[in-house]
Amino acid sequence: MRRDTFLKSMAALAVTSGLPLSALAATNIKMMIPANPGGGWDTTGRALGKALQDAKVADAVTFDNKGGAAGALGLAQFVNGSKGDPNAMMVMGQVMLGGIITGKPPVTLSAATPLARLTSEYNVFVLPANSPFKTMKDVIDQLKKDPGSVKWGGGSRGSTEHIAAAMIARAVGVDAAKINYVAFRGGGEATAAILGGNVTIGGSGYSEFSEYIKTGKMKPIGVTSAVRLKGVDVPTLKEQGIDVEIGNWRGVYGAPGITAEQRKALIDMLLKAVKSKAWAEALEKNNWTSAVLTGAEFEKFVDDDFASLRATMVKSGMI
Repeated sequence: MRRDTFLKSMAALAVTSGLPLSALAATNIKMMIPANPGGGWDTTGRALGKALQDAKVADAVTFDNKGGAAGALGLAQFVNGSKGDPNAMMVMGQVMLGGIITGKPPVTLSAATPLARLTSEYNVFVLPANSPFKTMKDVIDQLKKDPGSVKWGGGSRGSTEHIAAAMIARAVGVDAAKINYVAFRGGGEATAAILGGNVTIGGSGYSEFSEYIKTGKMKPIGVTSAVRLKGVDVPTLKEQGIDVEIGNWRGVYGAPGITAEQRKALIDMLLKAVKSKAWAEALEKNNWTSAVLTGAEFEKFVDDDFASLRATMVKSGMI
């Protein structure tokens, strides 16, 4: 069948079925992941892509990784290259807010379209398997003796693990400005540094380190949750006398300049995706907590969390 004949047939089918022609077209989602492969945003974006297809709301999903500056480089590329695109999405989260606060990039989240929060997760701090330290107390004792000698490894400056390290220092009476934080462009780089013993202690979402913890390549010494994580035998910081609790969340934004109807269509797609079997499996595998919040409520949440995060960073001596 000739292409023009095929298109006319599709148009006729749309009319007789009462559907717009766009409803018969393939939906190809372009997913911006503003981090290098191997980290939490990468895992989230690819799990979401699989869930969108499993829910049959997307025919195909392509991924574009652009790491650096706590997601600011990927955000700028997304904003500048996806204007008005109703099939473009970007994974983001609290780490991006922290990066915007510390880095003050020229392009901020206000340029894109808030869609939904998806998950929440707490961080775990780990030691390399060959570390001379055994517990968080050992690390804290060394931190008090010589703050600069303890190398904290994690994501970009302003990430939750960076903020947590500053909060820990402040909680134990150490000047947070003196912590030696080593920032990496993505979870893969941070993991390699920890496995190689190039940092004293590393932090990230539990899902990023779980396989290394299970195989004994990393030793977990504390989680940032209020109570122990389900099925995870790791003491909280509070259990160890360190009054620090901080969580992380991840979500999705749409392109700048999309219409209200296009925004709603994307949100509806996400709501169907998070009900899929593929997404349920991702939540269980990665120890993520479902924390779905959409539209205007999500937009307000981001604004409130930005203000709260900035206040925490000021209090912890980071800015």
